[in-house]
Amino acid sequence: MSDSENTYDLVVLGGGTGGYATALRASQLDMKVALIERDKVGGTCLHRGCIPTKALLHVAEIADAARDASSFGVNAQLESIDMEKVLKFKQGITDRNHKGLQGLIKVNGIDYFAGEGKLVSEDTIEVSSDEGTQQVKGRHLVLATGSDSKTLGIEIRDRVMTSEQALLYENVPESAVVLGGGVIGVEFASVWASFGSKVTIVEGLPHLVANEDESISKALEKAFKRRKIGYQLGVMFDSVEQDDNGVHVNLQDGTQIDADVLLVAVGRGPVTTGFGFEEQGVTLDRGFVITNERLHTGVGNIYAVGDIVPGLQLAHRCFAQGIFIAEEIAGMNPAPVVESGIPRVTYCDPEIFSVGLTEKKAAEEYGEDNITTIEFPLGGNAKSAILKTTGFIKVVSQQDGPVLGIHGIGARLSEQAGEAQLIVNWEAFPEEVAQLIHAHPTQNEAIGEAFLALAGKPLHFHN
Repeated sequence: MSDSENTYDLVVLGGGTGGYATALRASQLDMKVALIERDKVGGTCLHRGCIPTKALLHVAEIADAARDASSFGVNAQLESIDMEKVLKFKQGITDRNHKGLQGLIKVNGIDYFAGEGKLVSEDTIEVSSDEGTQQVKGRHLVLATGSDSKTLGIEIRDRVMTSEQALLYENVPESAVVLGGGVIGVEFASVWASFGSKVTIVEGLPHLVANEDESISKALEKAFKRRKIGYQLGVMFDSVEQDDNGVHVNLQDGTQIDADVLLVAVGRGPVTTGFGFEEQGVTLDRGFVITNERLHTGVGNIYAVGDIVPGLQLAHRCFAQGIFIAEEIAGMNPAPVVESGIPRVTYCDPEIFSVGLTEKKAAEEYGEDNITTIEFPLGGNAKSAILKTTGFIKVVSQQDGPVLGIHGIGARLSEQAGEAQLIVNWEAFPEEVAQLIHAHPTQNEAIGEAFLALAGKPLHFHN
């Protein structure tokens, strides 16, 4: 067999969301594809992140519903949380998705290599496994090695854990300290509080979910206060000790917080060490692979996708980038993925979604006098009242121009990110959206009401 016959059109190093999305789309475009993964296809999102976390959040929602059932006239009560069954449910969801993904890889004719991959030249990845070492050549290579939890140098063991260990934790902690008030931190804080834990979040920045619009951050802080989830903002972590009684978390202002466990949730960093990237000329910055807007590394025909590329660390960003790279290699000249148009969702209670610019970012870019905002309270939305949730939809728009950002907070509002991202990415004007009819009674109607108000014809709202 000639070298050309033994060479793949595309070799992907890493079978997480970015990697397998690239491989699947490339196979649809009639490319000969190899996918290399040292663990399980699906990566962090499927096995240690998005999917299992959201399974726990669904259980938490059920627990809260049982706890509050009597207020709806349902005579039920929450007796306890059976973590063995909870973890079994969570694992069942993951296993079912994993099996389906394996089937997709097979039916699309992708050659799967289980083992540790290393970039050894501009067109070759060496794969090592228990069965030995082999070289896999490709006309194009995609680096998709993903991310893992940052630890700030804190020793992770026993009662001190990251999200990976928390997803496997077999007990409901009586009390917990969560270090980090970003997406991962507030989601786990929300789960444990719903399960009955006393939770305290420690965040060095002035607000929880500090990357969100400030009004959203403040609303979440009020909601967490009502839920008796504690938080200390603007104070830095110093150290932690643990013993048989629990953990003792020391902050730099002299405060000590005692709890059963400490969750270190300070974000995720790129996994790029030991893969031979720099040795082959790929530029790294703080561990991230640097690419141009078309995700090319500047070396040969090597591209990078997902969490190793600076930007939002979101599975759906990885999907979009994977599709983009496959179509780029196929010569289809796809439009680059625009970060600001990617919807962002935090699945705590209440849920948060956002697309586009915050009010602060919009003011910086266009000037305060050139933007307008409106907040439509969910108190004016019938379906939200039925769900007993509060919050709001916020729209940020350019004066006499298109919508720049849409943000929301409230129970189940993650489902509203879909219309929001269409409005922002199609650069719709408020008057155009105001003409659209939104079904009643739905929470989606709140977006319609916000735009009616912004267009100067509010219906169930008085500003």
